[in-house]
Amino acid sequence: MSTILVLDDDPDISTIISQLAEDAGHTVHAAGTLAEGLALLAGTAVDLVFLDVRLPDGSGIDALPDIRKVASRPDVIIITGLGDPDGAELAIQNGAWDYIEKTSTLKQIMFSMDRALKFREKGRKPALIAIKRNNFVGESPAIQPVLENIAIAASGDAGVLITGETGTGKEVIARTIHENSARAGRSFVVLDCASLPESLAEGELFGHVKGSFTGADATRTGLVGQADGGTLFLDEVGELPLSIQATFLRVLQEKCFRPVGSTKEFASDFRLIAATNRDLEQMCAQGLFRSDLYYRIKSCAIKMPPLRERLEDVPVISRFHLDRLCAKYETGSKDMSEDFVRALTNYDWPGNIRELVQTLERTIMRAMDEEVLYPEHLPVDIRAKAVRRRVGGAGEPEVPSVAVSSDFCDELLVDGVPEFKEYRRECLAHVERRYLERLLDEAKGSIKDACKLSGLSRTRLYVLMKEHGVSK
Repeated sequence: MSTILVLDDDPDISTIISQLAEDAGHTVHAAGTLAEGLALLAGTAVDLVFLDVRLPDGSGIDALPDIRKVASRPDVIIITGLGDPDGAELAIQNGAWDYIEKTSTLKQIMFSMDRALKFREKGRKPALIAIKRNNFVGESPAIQPVLENIAIAASGDAGVLITGETGTGKEVIARTIHENSARAGRSFVVLDCASLPESLAEGELFGHVKGSFTGADATRTGLVGQADGGTLFLDEVGELPLSIQATFLRVLQEKCFRPVGSTKEFASDFRLIAATNRDLEQMCAQGLFRSDLYYRIKSCAIKMPPLRERLEDVPVISRFHLDRLCAKYETGSKDMSEDFVRALTNYDWPGNIRELVQTLERTIMRAMDEEVLYPEHLPVDIRAKAVRRRVGGAGEPEVPSVAVSSDFCDELLVDGVPEFKEYRRECLAHVERRYLERLLDEAKGSIKDACKLSGLSRTRLYVLMKEHGVSK
C-alpha cells in the first residue's frame, strides 16, 4: 500500500479524500498549509500528494517544483474548486500527474488516485534506472527523471531531443544513451551545428565525391555515412541551417542520402540524438526552424536541469572530475576539505558543470603540491560569490542590527568559554533567526517574495522557519 498526503485547508474535502484513501488501504496524512505539508514531506516518504491550488500561505502550483524535489519524489494531483483550464495546463507543465476539481465525484477522485499509484508502481522497476554510467554522475532528486528517461531512450531507437542550458552535460547524456543502447559497439558521431558554415553543411553531413567542387580533391564520407549502424549526435541543433533542414528531414525519414556531386543514393541506418539550449517550439513559431523536423527529432524528450537545481550533486561531480584532472596533471589524488565542498555548494554555477570543471582545473593549477584543497585554493571570484551567497545571497536585505548579534555572542562568553561547536551553533542560530525575521518583514509575509529576495527554495525556507520557530 502507499502513503498519501492531502494538502488542503478545506476540512470537508480533506476528510473525504482521506477517507477514500484509507478505505483503499493506504496510509494518509493531512495538512492545511504549505508549511505543514512541506515539513511533513521533508521527514516522511510520500507516494502521492493531493494538493490544493489556494492555501493560506501560498499557491500550490508555485510549490509544485519543491514538492516534486523532495527525497521520495511524490506524484501530485492538483485539486481545486476553480474551473481553470490555464491553471490545469500550468499544473501539468510543472509536473502534476492530474488536475481535478473539488466538485468531482468520488469515483473520479478514486480513478485518478488509482491510476497515479499504479503508474508509479510500474515506474519502480529496478531495471528502469539500472544503466551503465561511465561519465554521468549524480543521484539528486532533480536528476532522477533524467536517469529514467535515459533508460527509456536507450531501450528503443527513436529520436531523442535533449534540452538544457549551456554546460549542463547534454553530450554526456547523449553518450550515455548510446552506451546503453543496442548500438553501443558502433560509432558515436558528433556534429556541432553552431560551428557549421551554411555553405559547407551539406558536404559535412552527406559527404562529397571527388571533383564535385573546387578543392574536392578526394571523395569524402559525410557524418551521416560515418554514423551508419551507430548514433549521430547533433549538438546545438537549433543552429542547423534552415536551408539544409528539409533535406535532412528526408534523410531521417528514408535513411538514405546523396553525397554532393553524386547521382547515387546510399543507405545509412543511424540513430539521431539532438541537443539544444534554445526554445525550438518558439523558433518554429517564428519560422526559424521547421516544425516537421522538430516533431521528428523529439520522439523522446529529456530536459537536463541546471546545476543550481541539483547542488546536492556538486560534491560527487567534483570528486569525479577532480580525480580525472589530478591524473591529467600528474599531481596525485587530492582530498577536498569540508570548507572547500561547502564553498562549491554555496555557489550557483551559472556556467553549470562546464564552469565547475574549469574551476576545478584552475584550482589544481593553484594547489599543485597540496594534498588537501581548501577554499583559499579556489579562484577569488568564485570564492567571493560563494561567500556572498552563503552569508546572504545577491540582492537580499542584509541582516540588521549586527551589534545585537555581537552582544548575544559576547553574552555566551560571560560565564566562561563554552565548547567551540556549541558556541558556533548558538551564534549561527541567532543570526539565522534574526535574518529570517528581517526577511519576512521585508517580504511583508509573502513566502514567494521571501524566496526571491533570499535565493532560498520554498522547501528550504520552510525548514529554516520551523527550525528557528519563525512564523509569517
